[in-house]
Amino acid sequence: MTLIEPITAEQQAQVCQITDQCIERLANIHRINVPSIPVKFDLKGRASGMYMVRGRKRFIRYNPYLFARYFDDNLSTTVPHEVAHYVSDVLFGLKNIKPHGKEWQQLMLSLGVKPEVTGNYDLHGIPVRRQKRFNYQCGCQQHQLTTVRHNKIQAGKARYFCRQCGSQIIAC
Repeated sequence: MTLIEPITAEQQAQVCQITDQCIERLANIHRINVPSIPVKFDLKGRASGMYMVRGRKRFIRYNPYLFARYFDDNLSTTVPHEVAHYVSDVLFGLKNIKPHGKEWQQLMLSLGVKPEVTGNYDLHGIPVRRQKRFNYQCGCQQHQLTTVRHNKIQAGKARYFCRQCGSQIIAC
């Protein structure tokens, strides 16, 4: 299997430029000041982009491999998608809205982009991170939980229930 090469520095600059243009456009529409945001090209896996908040820092991460294979599509869909997350955070605060709720959808529409949540890309040749799965069971079957859900259960922060029998899912 041949691995896809990530986008070039010139393409990264173009993505950053389009990101800034989308931010400026939404800032003008809503008559607010929206600062530029740092952009990273370090995302791997199935996602094309991700808006992140860590403490007081905000940034957008893009997947340079998916951008390499689907550059034009990602420029026209992923970039506005992530910018809409950022601007909806600036306007409303993440705690006050749903991630793909009406506020985010309205921002997408004002950028002239259909407010779709996920892309459907062929990942052949794209480095994809695989999560470890953990064995759990309920009253009727075995379940494979991801690392994220496993860790939440272990920390006592979540409980999960079977959709079939309704009983709690517990570690094997």
